[in-house]
Amino acid sequence: MSDPKPEETTMNPGETGSTPDAEAKENQATGNLGHDELTALKAQAQRGAEAQERYVRLYADFENFKKRAARERDDVRRAAAEGVLQRLLPVLDTFEMAMQAAAQPTVNLETLKAGVSMIQGQLRNAVGEYGVEEINAVGQPFDPLIHEAVSEQESNEVPPGQVVAQSRKGYRVKDRLLRPASVVVARRPGTAESGTAAPTA
Repeated sequence: MSDPKPEETTMNPGETGSTPDAEAKENQATGNLGHDELTALKAQAQRGAEAQERYVRLYADFENFKKRAARERDDVRRAAAEGVLQRLLPVLDTFEMAMQAAAQPTVNLETLKAGVSMIQGQLRNAVGEYGVEEINAVGQPFDPLIHEAVSEQESNEVPPGQVVAQSRKGYRVKDRLLRPASVVVARRPGTAESGTAAPTA
């Protein structure tokens, strides 16, 4: 007598070979694990949402700070410009009075010179209040940091490399150079010009 054949089980598409009891146990285990994971994910999502909200607030605060800082910079620049202009307006007034005086038939050269000298003094005082200083170059050793050599001149009276003349004044504000002084630098008699901004040694 032949052994009985094992009972064949026919499964429809989409069915698994698990028994109902096995499926129930698997669903129960998966359900418990899914619940724990879901709780953890919800907590992470809550933390992520809070972090996102903090980021959005910080970003908005930073953008507002940048706009406020830009406005404050503009206000400071505008106030500084207004301060300079207010100092220069009296000089402009004096110029106008000088022009009116120059139009009078009785004006003479000495009167004009006195008026121009007064205007120059006013302007010097105005810029001096902002720390602007003239660079005194004549008689000083040539310094490429504050001087600009426009030419060289032979001289037996001063050592080579010394400034013998100034064609345009230089100015600075404290340690900041506004404009170098244009100068003529001494060189030894009989030597050729260096052709550079630095004097011949």
